[in-house]
Amino acid sequence: MSDERRGSAIDITGAKRRHRWRGLVGVSIARLWHRQTRTNSSRIRMAVVVVALTIALLVCISGIALALADGGAMQTDDADVTIAPEGSGSLSTVDGVESARLGETNERAAQIRSAEEVEHASPVLVEPTKFETPGGETRTILLVGVVPDDTPRTVAGLSTAGLEPGDSHYDGGSYAGPTERQLVLSSSAADRLEASAGDERTVSSGVIEAAVPSLTVADVNAAGAAGESDAPIALVHLSELQTFAGSSDDQLADRVLVWGETAAAESAAMDAYPDATVESTSGGDPSALFDDGLAFATSVVAVLIGVTICASFVATTMGMAVDRDRRTLAVLQTVGIPLSGRLVVVATATVVATLCGAVGGIVLGGLGIAAINAVAGATVASGTVAMAHPIFVPYALAIALVAGAIAVPYPLAIAAKTSVLSEVGR
Repeated sequence: MSDERRGSAIDITGAKRRHRWRGLVGVSIARLWHRQTRTNSSRIRMAVVVVALTIALLVCISGIALALADGGAMQTDDADVTIAPEGSGSLSTVDGVESARLGETNERAAQIRSAEEVEHASPVLVEPTKFETPGGETRTILLVGVVPDDTPRTVAGLSTAGLEPGDSHYDGGSYAGPTERQLVLSSSAADRLEASAGDERTVSSGVIEAAVPSLTVADVNAAGAAGESDAPIALVHLSELQTFAGSSDDQLADRVLVWGETAAAESAAMDAYPDATVESTSGGDPSALFDDGLAFATSVVAVLIGVTICASFVATTMGMAVDRDRRTLAVLQTVGIPLSGRLVVVATATVVATLCGAVGGIVLGGLGIAAINAVAGATVASGTVAMAHPIFVPYALAIALVAGAIAVPYPLAIAAKTSVLSEVGR
């Protein structure tokens, strides 16, 4: 036989094989659809529902783990972009060591605010300060200087709503404008200073000069900064704290927070601070899971439980469905479909049912994340408790495929034992 004829024969054989496989897959999907819509398919429906609920739970847990790894339920700041000095770290406790700082922050924050699609930008300065309690004792709290606007923001886990919008003391760089002398205390700071809204507390010593001896508590915020529940924190106006701390000459701040459309905020931030570290905080980075032991362990446990539940339930229900459908498999054998073809039909039906459940689970998981954030925001949390991410879609589908692959051998074993003679005997 010539090479040309041999090649033609191979092409024809390959085309027949592809056509046969397409036919088997088509038969599998058609049977599954027929059983879902026209026959009693409670077992398959139950398998799809259980897979959907398991995948939804997996997505929700993964969202919580991602938020936990990203700074979490209580993101200390709700900004979309953070600007920090290169290689710096922020203070996390009253006794922390001062890190590198940004300069000219007031001017550059104003530059960032003028960019399109940027809602607001505020420098953040952190200073430990000692106050006197009514009993004459000295207590230290962490003052966080911010520039509030008309929209309530979350900085250091506290809402800026209690502060007067703007930064009147800055007065275009003169630092000669009127001072507001307001404090927004966390609950732990209020307990430490024995203060409530409307009370005045006197500065004992430290960074604040005697020319501004007292501040008034404008609000007590029940939410505290994530991971800093032992650190009493208070928000004040930025320029006042800069003046108090002697940071006004260089307009120093520990970081700059930017709110707005992420891409526009990042662009404006990099234009203002080309040598600083600019990070997006709104999207969540899945790679952060590998850097957080608790979040990673939570994700691994969720995956193991999800795969185990999905695989065991799919194997059981699809095995029962195949056992009930032995006559149909026998008919396929009588019309000339070999054992391998019949096994393909069963395997395809199992995997398709699992993927259908996974798709439903992804939708339910997205709704679940939204519900978790809504409930937590209305009760205990000041930020995002669970994060959604596009990678959850292929992630959930991959988990479902793994569970389906683990579940397939059982219904295949039942199908392999089915024969025309045994079914005629029944």
